[in-house]
Amino acid sequence: MKTNKKKIINDPVFGFINIRSELVFDLIEHPYFQRLRRIKQLGLSCMVYPGANHTRFEHALGAVHLMRSAIAILRLKGQDITDEEADAVTVAILLHDIGHGPFSHVLESTLVQEVSHERISLLLMEELNRQFDGKLSLAIRIFTNHYPKHFLHQLVSSQLDMDRLDYLSRDSFFSGVSEGIISSERIIKMLNVKNDELVVEFKGIYSVENFLIARRLMYWQVYLHKTVISAEYLLINVLARARELAFKGVDLFATPVLKAFLSNEITLDDFVHNRPVNGRPVLDLFTNLDDNDIIASIKEWQNHPDYVLSYLSGCVINRRLFKIKISKKPIPEHKIVLLKEKICNQFNVCEEVMHYFLITDTISNSAYNKVSSDKINVLFKNNKTSDIADASDINLSVFSETVRKYFISYPKELDIK
Repeated sequence: MKTNKKKIINDPVFGFINIRSELVFDLIEHPYFQRLRRIKQLGLSCMVYPGANHTRFEHALGAVHLMRSAIAILRLKGQDITDEEADAVTVAILLHDIGHGPFSHVLESTLVQEVSHERISLLLMEELNRQFDGKLSLAIRIFTNHYPKHFLHQLVSSQLDMDRLDYLSRDSFFSGVSEGIISSERIIKMLNVKNDELVVEFKGIYSVENFLIARRLMYWQVYLHKTVISAEYLLINVLARARELAFKGVDLFATPVLKAFLSNEITLDDFVHNRPVNGRPVLDLFTNLDDNDIIASIKEWQNHPDYVLSYLSGCVINRRLFKIKISKKPIPEHKIVLLKEKICNQFNVCEEVMHYFLITDTISNSAYNKVSSDKINVLFKNNKTSDIADASDINLSVFSETVRKYFISYPKELDIK
């Protein structure tokens, strides 16, 4: 019996999403993609915004919906996009996040060193291309910007791509932060192509301005919210401590896939060649690793005899998050020295593990990169184009400047003025 692959999905953000391609349907059904149901889109942001429990799975489907809308609009405006290209660019946006690890960005800082989720996404797309007998070849060319029609790549990855249009709308919806609301439908209706570059018609300039403002506000209020930063750095330290103990031969409870990443130094070269780790190809291990492996293990680590691991794990599971203070200037050295003394007295720990209890780092935010090769260009009625920063009648220079802030985070028991 032939399966009906023309499906309709009810999405809380955009309404009904139509799956028009059999290839897209088969990719959605694949275990690699189904895994994204178990990867939270916003990591530990739910510790601040309780509704922010949506997943990478939903985000990818939303991006597919927006991509299909963009293709339809560009075709109406006379752009030549074949059915094959439409399916390929849809596949590219569907799979753009397939390489994300547990809690989205946390894995990149701990279990897998210097291997970005974008690179893993490409490796998984290439593996899927082998499994699907080359049907993803065009999608990969578009994804890597090796296809002559550059504007198709811009729809997947640029400063005004379908990825950003979806995650701003979706993250705003589920977090309840109304400052992130954008008119993605209006922006898409204003899209056009000039000299193989994606442009926005002048009538859409105010919607793009709102998009940039919303993006800036969402970074400070959600993605870089100080309590979210505290929670994510705690999780990073939990995994770092577990990995340190595992390398020393300390017995740790962990799911088999997590244990493989804790106990081995897995490099980019291992991913590229899909080398076996603990008897299984590394891509197979990675695509079986999700948020559940991390949470199940951390719950058990609360009772581990190693004090550092058990204390930090309890902080994550029971939301005893570290105090965090953010400053526009570097943290004064005398404050760091004072906190180190308090940590030694309170927790009786040595300098060797101090970095697990006292975290200092920087965060930065830039809503728009004016020097990028993929600027947001505005198309005027005289058929000339101009960068949004120059075309706008408001000062957008603040959005192109990188704002950097410094923070210090430490156990709440040590709160000082």
